[in-house]
Amino acid sequence: MKILIKGAGDLATGIASRLYRSGHQIIMTEIEVPLTVRRMVSLSRAVYEGEAVVEDMRGVLVSSMKEALTIMEAGDIPVIVDPCARIADGYQPDVIIDAILAKKNLGTKITDAPLVIGVGPGFTAGEDCHCVVETKRGHTLGDTIYEGSAIPNTGVPGNVGGYTTERLIRASAEGVIEPLVSIGDVVKKGQAVALTGGKEVCAKMDGIVRGMLQPGVRVWENLKIGDIDARCETFHCFTISDKARSVGGGVLEAVTRFDHMRRKYAVIILAAGRSVRFGENKLLAVVSGKPLYRHTLERMCAFQDYPQYLVTGYEAIAEEAERQGIRTVINKEPELGISRSILLGLEECLRQNPDIEGVLFSVCDQPNLKTATIQKILNMAGVHKGRIICAGNPGRPGNPVLWDRAFFDDLRNLTGDNGGRQIMSGLQEKVRYVEAQPEELKDIDQKNDLQE
Repeated sequence: MKILIKGAGDLATGIASRLYRSGHQIIMTEIEVPLTVRRMVSLSRAVYEGEAVVEDMRGVLVSSMKEALTIMEAGDIPVIVDPCARIADGYQPDVIIDAILAKKNLGTKITDAPLVIGVGPGFTAGEDCHCVVETKRGHTLGDTIYEGSAIPNTGVPGNVGGYTTERLIRASAEGVIEPLVSIGDVVKKGQAVALTGGKEVCAKMDGIVRGMLQPGVRVWENLKIGDIDARCETFHCFTISDKARSVGGGVLEAVTRFDHMRRKYAVIILAAGRSVRFGENKLLAVVSGKPLYRHTLERMCAFQDYPQYLVTGYEAIAEEAERQGIRTVINKEPELGISRSILLGLEECLRQNPDIEGVLFSVCDQPNLKTATIQKILNMAGVHKGRIICAGNPGRPGNPVLWDRAFFDDLRNLTGDNGGRQIMSGLQEKVRYVEAQPEELKDIDQKNDLQE
């Protein structure tokens, strides 16, 4: 797949190593003056050296998409100074990984690519990305998170060799940095290891210098400019760290899962009901500042790599769906019940995607459904073949529901206003549930539902 990594520091490089060795095509972006402490194991070094070699990877500085393509064709990784990642417009990546590690989101959106991964604190899965990868050292390092966020930044560095804050080298004054030691040198506590703004910076512990900013960079007081490792293994200074490999493993897991599922499942949105109990077209009712149906359409923007269809009899809804790239199927006989919409959507989906492995049916009257819940349904379908995946729990099944192709004939045989729940009631051993909050499952059925 085509992958864009925002950032080219040591963790981003660890991520790149996992993906590169798995055969993926990678472009990395950086700022004009990278402040990467562990620069000997970071492809960001290419920004000021022209190229950088880390283990079996070679990063090369480029200035255009054309140059990037040439570098990738040669089997190397292009690195471009592009803080806003504008190269994504021409590259059209399948995956964007935000590995800037700013501890906050600097502008990444879940709709930026078919799969968007946020690395570390500052991202929320299901809101600004599909998946978050944990970066805090400990039991959960490298975990893939599909709902919620990574552990918040504590400001205390992880324990390496029995030391935390002591292992950091911080600027003593604002100004230009002049390193007095090199990466790989062994130093003693109290030894001057750099000058910043002409003022000495001394080591707070014995150990080996594992990282140090490049000479001539302008820094500010208390900025992290270096790192000391008590283990004194020279090998560690010039190879990707255990942490970076773990985080890279989490990213590779998410990318592989996505690659395994993409284009194998489709989404059918049902929006053809007559709203009898509501008294008028409920899908046009304003909920939280926008028409009810638009909540579902906007939610589905996060799943652009899955074929999407909308079944409706309402022209305005059909037009908006088409503008969003969702194929529409017109139901001229809504009085025949929901089974008619299910059949129309399924047949059109199979006509265009005969080998599809499953279909997720979603309704247009659940304004509180979370994007993360849909993602978890797709994830579960990817590992539980031949099953029905339903939001909710056995006591309260709800929508959406993903049906494996083994049940397509059952769906075709539905009649009247009977939906898939009728099938599920006799196949409980085939149903798996993705837990969802009660407010997510709530649908707008009557006008007083709008006030609850």
